[in-house]
Amino acid sequence: MPTAELTPPEAARWAARAGLVLPAERHAAVAAVANHIHSVVAVLRELDFADVPPAAAYRAGQEEHHAAA
Repeated sequence: MPTAELTPPEAARWAARAGLVLPAERHAAVAAVANHIHSVVAVLRELDFADVPPAAAYRAGQEEHHAAA
């Protein structure tokens, strides 16, 4: 579902809504970064992870051993 990109004035409104002071010269940069993050997240949402368990299921430094069938 395509969405319109965040505009600099919208970035300023969202920042103000979150209680953040965003100087006018930063509006365009913040909007550009937000749009980039949104595009990356959109791609990640399309990935099929099938049967991959959540990260909490992994233990660093330990290998999972499977019995031979």
